[in-house]
Amino acid sequence: MTDAVELHCAEGGDGPALVMLHGLYGSGNNWRGIARSFEAGHRVLRPDLRNHGQSPHCPGMDYRAMAADVVALLEARGIEQADIMGHSMGGKVAMALALTRPDRLRRLMVVDIAPMAYDHEAEHGGLIRAMQAIDLAAAPDRGAVDAQLATEVSHPMIRQFLLTNLQRRGAQWVWRIPLATLAEQLPVIQGWPEGLGTLTERPVRFVHGGASDYVGGAGRAAIARHFPAADVVSYPGVGHWLHAEAPQRFTDELNDFVTQPHP
Repeated sequence: MTDAVELHCAEGGDGPALVMLHGLYGSGNNWRGIARSFEAGHRVLRPDLRNHGQSPHCPGMDYRAMAADVVALLEARGIEQADIMGHSMGGKVAMALALTRPDRLRRLMVVDIAPMAYDHEAEHGGLIRAMQAIDLAAAPDRGAVDAQLATEVSHPMIRQFLLTNLQRRGAQWVWRIPLATLAEQLPVIQGWPEGLGTLTERPVRFVHGGASDYVGGAGRAAIARHFPAADVVSYPGVGHWLHAEAPQRFTDELNDFVTQPHP
């Protein structure tokens, strides 16, 4: 395990701590709109996970280490326990934290991911290769980068999400995420650590898209192994990006969960 990374983190509001963890290629800014709904009654933290956003770059993406990053953030902010919600890769970080440091957890919500290994190399490897292939030095503006990316990534929403990582530094465009590291660590990111055990003494809810393939029969079995008391909720017709595709339902779901009586 690598040493804990000091994560960049946006924070707002006051009250019980709520930590929102983003997915692959994302940042804490992904939660900015939804976070506003909770800041009246919660201290909301939106960290950038390692190798994402404004957080440091490092070679390893092991989920135990990434969970330790979040624990270190809680310690640095003087937070004993938090409600933790994570989407996709962030959901795996949240689950790893729950299983390794349940003393730091009050409630856990996991969004469209299960505690298991996946094989989405064709999808994610393709996205990383598409970003790596762009000649940023020859791109006059963001539109030109988008046009190049469109030759390999047809979905506009996915392109716009990836382009949140495009930054201007001096006279040139750069990707703020370390693409070579993400490509190398993709098997680890898609994987799931062995030996993390089970959690039964905290409220846990899994929400997933009915039109997504991330939580099927194998995913539900994996959830039952690690989180046997968890609730599992499906959103019919919704894909992997629940918080973007059904934002009001997702916000209501999260609010219902974090305002339950303290366990």
